[in-house]
Order: sequence, then structure tokens, then C-alpha cells
Amino acid sequence: MRRNFQFVLLLLLLFGLSNCKKANTDIQYDKKYIEPIKSARKKVAFHMAQNSIPGANVAVSIDGKLVYSEGIGWASKDLEVPAKRATKFRIGELSSLFTNVLYQKLVEEGALVPDSSVQFYYPDFPQKRGKVTISQLANETSGIRPPRGDEELKHVSTSLQQGIKLFKDDPLEMPPGEFQNPSCFNYNLLGAIMEKTTGEKFYKLLNKYVIDTLGLENTVPDNPFITIANRSNFFEPNIIAQVVNASFYDLRMNEPSKGLLSNAEDLVKLGNTFLTGDYFSEETRENLFEPLKLYNDNISRMVNGWIIFKDNFGNTVYGLEGTAPGGSASVLIFPEHKMVIGYACNLSSSVRDTPAFMIANAFLGTEEETGQGKSKLQQ
Repeated sequence: MRRNFQFVLLLLLLFGLSNCKKANTDIQYDKKYIEPIKSARKKVAFHMAQNSIPGANVAVSIDGKLVYSEGIGWASKDLEVPAKRATKFRIGELSSLFTNVLYQKLVEEGALVPDSSVQFYYPDFPQKRGKVTISQLANETSGIRPPRGDEELKHVSTSLQQGIKLFKDDPLEMPPGEFQNPSCFNYNLLGAIMEKTTGEKFYKLLNKYVIDTLGLENTVPDNPFITIANRSNFFEPNIIAQVVNASFYDLRMNEPSKGLLSNAEDLVKLGNTFLTGDYFSEETRENLFEPLKLYNDNISRMVNGWIIFKDNFGNTVYGLEGTAPGGSASVLIFPEHKMVIGYACNLSSSVRDTPAFMIANAFLGTEEETGQGKSKLQQ
């Protein structure tokens, strides 16, 4: 059955839809980019078939304009519900990028001061060896340990404050500000600080400052106990690599770090917020992608949640890949080309790499080099 699904998917995308006609698919495209769109669609179709991905959506914007967006495959295999452009997927660590936007706005308003200690805003957090600042939380340089195994996923709790108990009494793994060590606990603590400082729940702050303001119609916290329109089913491979329904997880305790649902178009809108427009002040924008100096004058590879690097063709790229049980996503910004690419799907981290680089190569006219997506976007 899985092979039959893959074959049908390929037939639809490569032949029946080769002229980008609106057949059994949900697609928007700019005819000016018809050739790179055709190439990108073929690459994504092969990637999905190769990795047994049930459903996904993809979006591309150039110079702030959406030039391609499409839902592919199934949001629900059991009910045979197609994945649409508006289908919401789990985006894992990409949730931290939305949290960082909220952080930047609260800094601009003076509600948060980046160099202030965590304890200034959150007195219940124990003192550590060395001052831990909220800026270090946002840039993953606090020294706070990462989760052990999947401990952050095993607790059912709606409270960010309760989630802090998992790690608050543990010693730092390294001196604050000297090394970059990504951990979802950094952004969970940052979200808890935002709640303490403003007196509002994190999801309400996110709605007020980010989701509503930026018009992100398909980005919401993933609450498993309520009905959410256009939410995909979630899938994962079992021990013999068969794709099955994912196990139940409640990610609300991890909303700031990996607990959001979103889609490719909203990821592109988010990328454009960092790339262009007047949402951020000029001062904020100047520092969004400025690398940090770490121990022995080493330069950070991450800033404000984004991994910064040169691709194999010399293009500057800001990007991030995320995964959560039953979902994966990635977003790339090519600032020199004013291009943003978003991708989201309903299969967890067994996916070998992101197809976002394949899409980029189609639009940039560069030859694809296998594996660059995985190696560059891993945190």
C-alpha cells in the first residue's frame, strides 16, 4: 500500500500536474516562475516518496511576494484528507523563531532588558555559577543543559512554570556566554520569563504581538485536547521503518521552543518579517543576524534562533530545521536574493534531510549537492 501511495503521488505531481494545472491539488503559483516551480515540485515529490512522507506543504516568496505555494499528499491517511496549503503541521524547534520575534518586541518596548539576569525577572530560578542573562537564553549560550532523552515530552502539563522544574536545580554544563549549546529549555525559560514580566499567558502574548500582527492565520499552539481546524494527523516510523500514527504527546509545556503548529506560508511570512518590512525597529534589525563573540573570540553559528552559513554555492543563508513527534519543518532565507522558502510535513525526524535546499536550487538555477541541507541545518 505504501508503494502504491508513493507511485500515485509521483504520477500526480510529475505527469498529471506537470503543467501546474489545478487538478487534485491545492496550489498557487506565479507563471513567471513556472519552470523553477516544475523543477521544485518534482524534487519535493521524489523526496516525499523516498522518505515515505504522507503529506506536506511548501511555499516560496521572492522580494516579499508569494510566488509558489502548494499542499501535497495526505493530511490524514485514514480519512483520505488531502494536505492543503492551510494544513497545520508540527514545526518543532522552528517554534523558537516565533518566540524570538516576541522577545525582540518586548525588548523594543522596554519590558525586557537583554543583559538583565534571569533572576531579575524570575526570582524563583536558582542562582548559578555565573550570571545567566535573558539574551543568552535567546541565543542558546546560557549553559543550561539540553533534555535527557525525551524527558521534556513525557510530562503532561499546561504550565511553562511547571516545566522549569525539570532543569532549574541542575548545574550549568558550561559557563554562560562562552559556548553555544542549543536546548529547548532556553526558550521554555524565556517564555516563562515573559509570562512573569507581563502577567499574561505566553500564547496570549504570542497572539497579540506576533500571530495577529503579522497575519499568521495558520500558526497556533498545539493543544491535543481541542479541535484545531486544518490540523494534520501526525506520523512516525516504527521499528521496521513503517509509517504509523505517532504516539500521543502534549507539547503545551514546550510552546516557546517546539510546541507550535504552522504551515509553509506562515513560515515564509515569518522569514520575510526578519528580512524586510518595518515590523522591527532599525536598531533591532541591524543586530538580528550579527554573530556573537564566544570563548576565545570564536564566532557563533546561531543568532536569535537562526543558523547562519554559506551554502555550497557561496550564498548567505539564514535557516533552521525543526522536528517534533509527528512533524518536521524548515525555513530558509537567502538575503542576497530576497528569497524565503518554507516547508512543513507530518512525519518526524527520520526524514533524512530537508527538501528546502532542493527547492532553492530550482529557483537559483544551481546544481543540487546531496546532503547539504541536513549538515547545515542541524542545531
